[in-house]
Amino acid sequence: MNALHPFVVLALCACAGVMLDRRFGELRRLHPLVGFGHLAGWLQAHMNVIARQSRPLTRLTGLLAWVLAVLPLLSLAFWLRGLGLPWQLTIDLLLLYFALGARSLAEHAHAVSRPLAAGDLVEARRRVGWMVSRDTSQLDEAGVARAATESVLENGNDAVFGALFWFLLLGGPGALLFRLANTLDAMWGYRTPRLRYFGWAAARIDDVLNFVPARLTALSYALCGATRRALACWRAQAPAWDSPNAGPVMAAGAGALHLSLGGAAVYHGAVEQRPPLGEGAAPGAADIDRAVVLVAAALRLWLTVALLLALGVHLS
Repeated sequence: MNALHPFVVLALCACAGVMLDRRFGELRRLHPLVGFGHLAGWLQAHMNVIARQSRPLTRLTGLLAWVLAVLPLLSLAFWLRGLGLPWQLTIDLLLLYFALGARSLAEHAHAVSRPLAAGDLVEARRRVGWMVSRDTSQLDEAGVARAATESVLENGNDAVFGALFWFLLLGGPGALLFRLANTLDAMWGYRTPRLRYFGWAAARIDDVLNFVPARLTALSYALCGATRRALACWRAQAPAWDSPNAGPVMAAGAGALHLSLGGAAVYHGAVEQRPPLGEGAAPGAADIDRAVVLVAAALRLWLTVALLLALGVHLS
């Protein structure tokens, strides 16, 4: 193992981490991210004082909270990884396994598509509510399928490819950095009165960390689906989205699947008119599963490319 190039080791660990996630999925109990979520909630409750909010001060406070939440854990991961090769392999494999959520994403998607296909709209609404932040209580069948399909496509980047990208660059600590930053964005990055300024740093850091992975994810969806349509939708529709990273991912994914997504959605009690995504028919229950298949195909593509790059490095 000492003779192998570091990237070769990372590529092999990436395959092993994906296999672990596929075999075991997310931990049902004592998942480290649950504890991190409690820490993030405590920091937000104690540092985001509404009575003292101001744009520059609260943004600075949010950045400090982000540093306090992430940097100690990241430093510990780098330190443990530097103790020697056995520690490096163990830390890399465990951190990637904890950061990946491919099996969990598929399980959540199937928990929506199955009752929806069986005509149980109430259960499908309930289960899609676990996947998205929008109000799902009044969604019709197409609305449930649209919400679930969009979530699968977007979380393909957030729960799979972003972690893999940073893992292949920085090893386990890279995957940890991405997943913690993504978690803080999911908890703090809302434009509500309480979080608008406090969560600004978390949202911007997540945007930066996601910039390259999101575009690689969009390209992967295009290559694994209707390529020309996906690329055209990405080019034409992504700039209209507020999120600089979700736009390319979902536009390319919708185009790759020949689906029309986007449109009106209710967030925090208000209707938000979102730009269109993709081209084609409105989604149904089967299209949720097709989105899962697209993410799985893109994951195989990523691992194949990583192994080919590792082989080239090893032979050079």
